Amino acid sequence: MENTRQYSLEGVVATIFFLVLIGIVMIQVLGRTPIMRGPVWTEEAARWIWVWMAFIGIGEVERQNKHLRMGFLAEMLPYAVRRAVFTAIDLVYLGLMGHLSWIGYTTVERTWSNTSVTLPVGSGMLYSSAFVASFFILYRILRRLLAGRSGDIQGSPVL
Repeated sequence: MENTRQYSLEGVVATIFFLVLIGIVMIQVLGRTPIMRGPVWTEEAARWIWVWMAFIGIGEVERQNKHLRMGFLAEMLPYAVRRAVFTAIDLVYLGLMGHLSWIGYTTVERTWSNTSVTLPVGSGMLYSSAFVASFFILYRILRRLLAGRSGDIQGSPVL
């Protein structure tokens, strides 16, 4: 079952974060000129937006199966063996992401009441980016496994 949708929720959200990041960086650049005085919060906001954008973007990369792989060894294997190897890798990846989402949850829980230096939100908001992104990634790995597309490397760039 090939995904025919051009846009996904995680791709749209990552794009919005990117546009907001450009705006915040432009405020920072203008704040370093005589035109205006830059707000203090832009430095921390740019860092937080970048982290959110990067983590959510990983889900979009998983959706498109565009992550980088070392494919020269896999291409030498027969298709059935290659499929079994990539299925095993996806199962390990699924377990790892499940564990990382648990770590993300406990980190958010532990840091939620910590205050940010310049932003009016708790530090847990920054760490929740990894927790939220892990669900997008888990969903995409599960879809790939259930569709039986673990050994299909046509969509991913080969190094």
